Amino acid sequence: MTLPPPETPKKPLLTPVRTWRPGARLRTYLAAGILVTAPVGLTLYLAWSVISYFDRKVTPLIPAPYNPENFLIPLPGLGLLIALIALALIGWLTTNVLGRFLVGMADRVLTHMPVLSNIYSAIKQIIETTVSAKSGSFREVVLVEFPRPGLWAIGFVTGKPPAEIDEAGGGDIVSVFCPTSPNPTSGYLVYAKRSELRFVNLTVEEGLKLIVSSGIVTPDHHAPPV
Repeated sequence: MTLPPPETPKKPLLTPVRTWRPGARLRTYLAAGILVTAPVGLTLYLAWSVISYFDRKVTPLIPAPYNPENFLIPLPGLGLLIALIALALIGWLTTNVLGRFLVGMADRVLTHMPVLSNIYSAIKQIIETTVSAKSGSFREVVLVEFPRPGLWAIGFVTGKPPAEIDEAGGGDIVSVFCPTSPNPTSGYLVYAKRSELRFVNLTVEEGLKLIVSSGIVTPDHHAPPV
């Protein structure tokens, strides 16, 4: 009688051992702390820097008998408050005849000054175009094929180009400003046919958030159709 061969003992299954790595946990906690505190900290820092700047520049201009800090505790933001009041007074002054005369005279002087005239004219046009309530600039967010076909960049329709450019392009040409990321103050001016643009249902603020955040911050709601 032949005996069956003895069974080979089964090896126990190896269970993975979870090792605790304090370095990895510390990096995770540190990154989470930075993500939570950085937006709040930078916002407060910038706000405090602006307030401190106006306090340093404006408060020393107040005569000593009228400076509240000489007989009260220091008041943070006093310089900023005075600067806002001064700007409001200047705006009120420009609404009467004397104010318009002074503004017009300063405008004529700066317009005819060499070198400064170009800078003054450019800044004036940008501010008037952006601030004017009647202007339609920066009211439409579009996608434009830039810098080559197949690649899409976010742009803002800024208006109609000169007649010469519109005729050379075949008509229906619009001016599109394509900001760079993450600095939207620089960018490229592109002339494109309106029919070749893709209009996006985003507000200007949401489009700027995408550019400043390099696409990280996306809108969490749908804007009304353009």
